[in-house]
Amino acid sequence: MCQFCHQHGEGEKWYLKAENYAEHLLSDIKRSKYIQHFFRDPQRLKDRIDLLDTLNRMPGFVQAVIKPAILGRMKKTHHGQVLPIEDVKEIFSFVNSVVRLPCICRQASLGTEERFCYGLSMVPAEESKLKVIVEAVGADYLTGPAVEGLETVSKEEALEQFMELEKKSLFHSVWTFMTPFIGGICNCDHDCMAMKATVKKSLPVMYRAEYVAEVEAELCNGCRNCIRACQFGAISFSLAREKVSIDPLLCYGCGVCRVHCTKNAIALTERKMIPAAAGIW
Repeated sequence: MCQFCHQHGEGEKWYLKAENYAEHLLSDIKRSKYIQHFFRDPQRLKDRIDLLDTLNRMPGFVQAVIKPAILGRMKKTHHGQVLPIEDVKEIFSFVNSVVRLPCICRQASLGTEERFCYGLSMVPAEESKLKVIVEAVGADYLTGPAVEGLETVSKEEALEQFMELEKKSLFHSVWTFMTPFIGGICNCDHDCMAMKATVKKSLPVMYRAEYVAEVEAELCNGCRNCIRACQFGAISFSLAREKVSIDPLLCYGCGVCRVHCTKNAIALTERKMIPAAAGIW
């Protein structure tokens, strides 16, 4: 189990605890201001990612001091974890409303509106303080050319959209806004700022999933579709064996590779059951 599971989940998956989505947490003025500040300026996120290049050029002893300090602060404010579609479904089973909103990461990195992010609430969307807080920001990127503001979608519609995004190789991640409050689920790839920080910039601002993907070699036909789908470079192909294999040290356990497997040869296993990966988050 990851650190948050022990701190905020009583030893269970922290993001499956309904109290971490509780609406009353948004009554905290400090949290409300943090959320407003977060959504107000997409460029600020890009600037921070760019600063990581400077940090990574610094001597190792400097990085050893600064990076843990940054991560410690982010775990208290805005931190995430990868999760498979099964856990998304379980979250949808107890939240009461879902709103789709433009992705601040894509706005910052690409300058385009992509509605890959979903806000979650334990109350109906029209009563959600999170929706009110975000809409009150008035950021230009929150209003798209076709749809104004935030879209309320049913949980069934959202789940269908998530599964379609998996087919496009996006993985799911759940995020806090001043931990332990969970504000939403994102669908990520290399345009995501958190993905860039974690995988490309060596600053892991999101935990790996509670799972690791494994291949049943007898079923694998070597099509390599899973390699193309993996955002984390965890899958390799052996020409001699004509099979793929998954490195448990690199796998984030998102499960997206399963969607692209033509033989149902890939399954997720609890991370704690894989000795090589059990302590890697």
